[in-house]
Amino acid sequence: MILRDKPGLLQLLFALRGSVLPHIWPRIVGVTVIAAALVAVDRYAVTLTHTSAAPFAVFGVALSLFLGFRNNAAYDRWWEARKLWGQLVADSRALAREAALFLEDDTRRETVQRLTLAFLHHHRAQLRGLPAPQAARRWHDTDFGPAPHPPCAVLNRLNDELIAGKQTGQIDGFGLKALSERTGRIALAQAGCERIATTPLPYVYSLLVFRTTYLYCLLVPLALLEPAGWMTPAFVAMIAYVFFGLAEVTEELATPFGETVNGLPLDAMCRTIEISLAPHLGVEPPERLSPRNYYLS
Repeated sequence: MILRDKPGLLQLLFALRGSVLPHIWPRIVGVTVIAAALVAVDRYAVTLTHTSAAPFAVFGVALSLFLGFRNNAAYDRWWEARKLWGQLVADSRALAREAALFLEDDTRRETVQRLTLAFLHHHRAQLRGLPAPQAARRWHDTDFGPAPHPPCAVLNRLNDELIAGKQTGQIDGFGLKALSERTGRIALAQAGCERIATTPLPYVYSLLVFRTTYLYCLLVPLALLEPAGWMTPAFVAMIAYVFFGLAEVTEELATPFGETVNGLPLDAMCRTIEISLAPHLGVEPPERLSPRNYYLS
C-alpha cells in the first residue's frame, strides 16, 4: 500500500511510485505511434476516412461506464478484504484477553496466544501464495508448513489446546464457549479472505474491457484527423492513459492480497497484532513497520 501526503503540483505531474504509469506506458506509446502513423499517411500518402466524433463520444461514454462499474466491483473486493483483516486484528486481541481471563494455566495460555500469531502469519503467506513464513516459527516452534492447509492446521492445534484445557479442568464451560466463539469468528474471517483470493473477477470482464479499450484507442484517431491534425497523437495518448490506467487500477484492486503497490499491507497488520499481543506474552514488542519509499508491505 502506498502511504504519502496529499500530492502537490510537482508530485501530481512527476510522481511514479504508486502510479500505474510504469505498467501501461508501453501500451500508451504503442497507440500514440499508431495515431502518428495514421496522421502521416493521411497527410502525405492516402487520404483516410474522416469519421464523425459523435459515435466515438457515445462509445467513450459507454466504455467509461463499464470501466467505472468494473472499478467499483474491484474496490468492493479490496474494501471487504480490509474489513476482514480489521476483524482479524480485533478478534486476535480479544482472544488474547479472553485467554488471560479464562485459562488458568500460564503455559497453555501462552501457547494459545502464540498459536494465534502463528496462524496469522500462515494465513498471510497462503493468501499471497508464499511458502511457510519464518515469522510463524518465531512465535511457535511447530512447523505447520507441510500440512495440507497450514492456517487450518494451526487453528486445529489451537482448538486442541482449548479441549485439553477443558479436560484438565483449567477452563470452565463458559470460558470454553467464549474462546470457541472467538476462534469461530477468526475462522469466518479466514474463509472470507480465501473466498476473495480464490474467486477473481469474471475473466469475461477483463477480456471485454481490454478489447474495447484497444479498439477505441486505435479507431479514435479517425475522428480526430481533421479537427486535431498533428495534435491527434497527443489526444490519443491522454485517452489511452485514462482508459488503460483505469483498467490497470482495477486489476490491482481486484487482487487485494497481492504484493502490488495497491495491495493491502498484510505484513504491517500482522506486526500490529504482534505488538498488541507482546505484553500478554511478556516479551518486548517488535518495532512497527514503516513505509519504504512510500510503500508499506
